Amino acid sequence: MLRSSMEPSIESKLTVYFDEPFWVGVFEKLDGKRLSACKVVFGAEPTDAQIYAFILRYFNQLRFSPPVKTEIKQKADNPKRRQRNAHKQLEKSGVGTKSQQALQKQYEENKLERKQRSHEQREAEKLLQFELKQQKRKEKHRGH
Repeated sequence: MLRSSMEPSIESKLTVYFDEPFWVGVFEKLDGKRLSACKVVFGAEPTDAQIYAFILRYFNQLRFSPPVKTEIKQKADNPKRRQRNAHKQLEKSGVGTKSQQALQKQYEENKLERKQRSHEQREAEKLLQFELKQQKRKEKHRGH
């Protein structure tokens, strides 16, 4: 099957770093010009085999953040330059700013969902209390 250059490609990247006191992994998914991220806390320092097993088992269950538009830099075709860039990225620790924005957006959405859920639960509890109070009032006047 031939792939045209117009089709967007999907790239994934995993950055594992130590964020006191745990080891954290940030999955970045680049789909065309949109970047989504997902943060995973590993706890103790994971081995390469553990990371690979985690990816195979749980990658489909990860909840990625909503996509954030990003600029795509032109890739160098020179293999030495690619290798140099790979070494630079390995030396760099931490998460890219676009990933941080995506994770922050996901955090805000989760916060809104929690707020709405707790509000609905409080309203349901108030309604239940009101109905119990009404029923109790009716029972008091039942004998008269």
